[in-house]
Amino acid sequence: MGLFDPIKGFGVTFGTMFKKVATEEYPEIGAPAAPRYHGRHQLNRHPDGLEKCVGCELCAWACPADAIFVEGGDNTEDARYSPGERYGADYQINYLRCIGCGLCVEACPTRSLTMINFYELADDDRQNLIWTKEDLLAPLLPGMEQPPHPMRLGDDEQDYYVHGPELARGRGVPTGETVETSREEAIQ
Repeated sequence: MGLFDPIKGFGVTFGTMFKKVATEEYPEIGAPAAPRYHGRHQLNRHPDGLEKCVGCELCAWACPADAIFVEGGDNTEDARYSPGERYGADYQINYLRCIGCGLCVEACPTRSLTMINFYELADDDRQNLIWTKEDLLAPLLPGMEQPPHPMRLGDDEQDYYVHGPELARGRGVPTGETVETSREEAIQ
């Protein structure tokens, strides 16, 4: 052991002792998440406001933690919530069980369920961590109408899933405000 070894050992301590401390004011000023971070789930809509969820329950079957509950309902001509025959009448995600694996997103055949960049899911009440369909639905953008309403982008569901973005642009919905177009722009 050399004479200066104890002083070398405190080198890191002395080097950081006089630097300014970096403090994040987290609850008041939220830290931005990484752009590709996947946190909270979101149920997406078509460009006219109809829901993409058809109540198939594949997301619930794919969930390894059994955190998703879906109950499908039948659309009628008087009350249409999605372009298909069915819609997700009751949709719940229990964030006390969710492990954030994303298997539910991969199982969704209509790209209705996605995960967004929101990460603040903690709460002191267990009941507030069971999110219902109203909590998960994407907000209505300009040009969208609150369901139930008749189909506006075509006569059947094929028009929605094949020609949706083109029909939306024809209706005057801006390019950046449909989920499909933002996905297409991300691919390019």
